[in-house]
Amino acid sequence: MTLIKSISGIRGTIGGRTGDTLNPLDIVKFTTAYATFIGGRRIVVGRDGRISGPMVRDVVCGTLVGMGYEVIDIGLATTPTTELAVRWHEADGGIIITASHNPTQWNALKLLNREGEFLTAKDGAEVLRIAAEEDFDYAPVERLGHVVMDNTMNQRHIQSVLDLRLVDTEAIRQRHFRVCADTINSVGGVILPDLFRALGVEYEILNGECNGQFAHNPEPLEKNLQGIMERMRQGGFDLGIVVDPDVDRLAFICEDGRMFGEEYTLVSVADYVLDHTVGNTVSNLSSTRALRDVTERHGGSYSAAAVGEVNVTTKMKEVGAVIGGEGNGGVIYPESHYGRDALVGIGLFLSSLAQKGLTTSQLRQTFPDYQIAKNRIDLTPETDVDAILKRVKEMFAQNPEAKVNDIDGVKIDFPEAWVHLRKSNTEPIIRVYSEAQTIDEADRIAKQLIQVVLDMQ
Repeated sequence: MTLIKSISGIRGTIGGRTGDTLNPLDIVKFTTAYATFIGGRRIVVGRDGRISGPMVRDVVCGTLVGMGYEVIDIGLATTPTTELAVRWHEADGGIIITASHNPTQWNALKLLNREGEFLTAKDGAEVLRIAAEEDFDYAPVERLGHVVMDNTMNQRHIQSVLDLRLVDTEAIRQRHFRVCADTINSVGGVILPDLFRALGVEYEILNGECNGQFAHNPEPLEKNLQGIMERMRQGGFDLGIVVDPDVDRLAFICEDGRMFGEEYTLVSVADYVLDHTVGNTVSNLSSTRALRDVTERHGGSYSAAAVGEVNVTTKMKEVGAVIGGEGNGGVIYPESHYGRDALVGIGLFLSSLAQKGLTTSQLRQTFPDYQIAKNRIDLTPETDVDAILKRVKEMFAQNPEAKVNDIDGVKIDFPEAWVHLRKSNTEPIIRVYSEAQTIDEADRIAKQLIQVVLDMQ
């Protein structure tokens, strides 16, 4: 059992002992700490389709009422829907109940500020400090809060996508697209059918019942998506669409059943945006070089940020990026909001396909071709991650062909490849991502570094 406390919130497995897992007592403590930090009068709460979602929601909402807050419960909602709802309700903050791509037994509290964006590292650290003190002050009976249900946010989110300048609804309708979507038995099955109908797209939904019984590992990686890939190979679809349980990550599958590549979700959407908008782009250190290549081809400037949505959005604001995100399929389009949003990504991607008159596989061929290997090293309580990363950095510091970046773990850039090691914020692992011209070469580079790390333990 695991409980992970980080600046982005609290995440853990359900059940078990307090302090070791995500359980009602710890949920109360961290919700109280967050509400104490945020101040104000109104907080939005939304959740994905996890089995534990109703229990966690009840504890969160009850705690906020006990703190004197008006709680806007928007029910089953995507992460980006909840982010937007904070702004639309002029709330002081928001709590998203979701463990994103983690398996069924996990859940989490993701914490938002009044802009509907994730807390900064400084603010997140303050929430953790307040939680550790456990000196809380609850409202007297005459100042208890209350819960207001709002089931309109999904439709408002969809309309906001349709209203975006670069979502070409007419071109999409004229193409008569037919798509197959895997919504992993979570909130994608609630909102995506309505989005497709609004866009005039014919669709088939796999794993569409929002019951939290994930049909496969929910991380949208090729090894987990054989079901929809086989359905695509049977023919009859223009595009396969995959989202994670909270619908902030987005992956595409070509009409022939081959993966478009989750790294290329952002690349393809950025290319379309840059066709129509002059500007810069941002992604994190673990994302493909293809975004840099596409950006420079359009005359813009590319910047890399530390991994984590708040780090990417901070860098985007700093450099005035018109599009950005993360290579895990996260598209951040500031004209909508500063958050990863699969609905926005779908609208922009279909617009690109429609305007260019290409098939999905033909569009993929227009981009530089890199291959990323995504490996991991499982950690034990005794593992000294900082010491390991320091040793890796020292190993390559004197290599004239290697550029070492340590703003987030250690990334080593070679002329034709790169490898990035960093401790995960959401799981007890070291992520080892590497990129090269071929997957074999990318995997070889990663395995070399993994062996170095294992030898250090």
